[in-house]
Amino acid sequence: MINSHGQSHQAYDEFSLVLDPDVYEPLPDDWLIGITDVVNSTTAIRSGRYEDVNYAGASIIAALGNAWGSFDFPFVFRGDGAAFALPPQGMMVATSALRQVADFARADLDLTLRIGLLTVREIRTSGRDVRIARYAASENATYAMFAGGGLKWAEQQIKNGRYLVKPGRYATKPDLTGLSCDWTPFPSQRGEILSLLVEPNDHTRPEVFAALAKRLLAIFDAAPRQSHPLPGDVPMSGDSGKQVDAKGWSEVAANSDFRKFDDGLRLTLDCTPEQIDRVEAILVPARARGKIKFGLHRQSHALMTCLVPSDRPDSHLHFLDGMGGGYARAAEKMEEGALDDVVRHHGR
Repeated sequence: MINSHGQSHQAYDEFSLVLDPDVYEPLPDDWLIGITDVVNSTTAIRSGRYEDVNYAGASIIAALGNAWGSFDFPFVFRGDGAAFALPPQGMMVATSALRQVADFARADLDLTLRIGLLTVREIRTSGRDVRIARYAASENATYAMFAGGGLKWAEQQIKNGRYLVKPGRYATKPDLTGLSCDWTPFPSQRGEILSLLVEPNDHTRPEVFAALAKRLLAIFDAAPRQSHPLPGDVPMSGDSGKQVDAKGWSEVAANSDFRKFDDGLRLTLDCTPEQIDRVEAILVPARARGKIKFGLHRQSHALMTCLVPSDRPDSHLHFLDGMGGGYARAAEKMEEGALDDVVRHHGR
């Protein structure tokens, strides 16, 4: 059962369990779904503004949690944007927070943030769904996982100009208390930091996609520390000069969102070239059979944006992406791959 916070009562502490479609529970019809994304993020990233893009992407989670007075709502960080779900009484808070972060991104970061809001009912009318499960990355950090294709559909609608939140006339500054992006990027220890997106096609049965996702995960999980992109040893701190001891660092690593399910797999991993080759050997034929879409991007470093929810000082949430544009570049390559397949199919 989903409670008033949009959470099922059970949280799964093993990531492979949230690949099972049966563990997801539907959100109520009247709940709100909000989406943000940085327009032309890849251009900004190519000019070295990856930290600004990630900060803008995570800003709605911080602003909304601080304004709502709690971070107990489902959300997912996507590198150059985020998605969230709130109950219907959150309409004014959500609209205000979206306007504030869009204004902040424009004024302080010189980035355009696309913002949209719609109901779960509107998504279901399209034939998609929004279902959630909870993944406990550690004792102190639980992340929502999303299934049903609804977020993906909503994101596409918002990019096409539907459900957009119009700018407010008197936007105040968002409360971004607890949000920071001051760690230096983390170099790969094994060869490459891999950003990987894998999504089922509309007609692919959820259990078929889950089986494929588990095969991929087994390759990454077989590596030391499950291919975690953060180093095992305490790294150098960034501009803030904050020092973390070994226990503190192990908590940071444990609380990070390097593996997510967001209408598909969304992974930031430290991989060997051989691992990537093995994964591509599974993905390429599956895409050719029309089962999936995928995009992967290789880069030298991982990037961490942190959020310390003000109501839970012991809960540090750590959002990970690849420094080279990670998820944004992988999404771009996923679209390119889908187009190539269409061209090849019609060219026969």
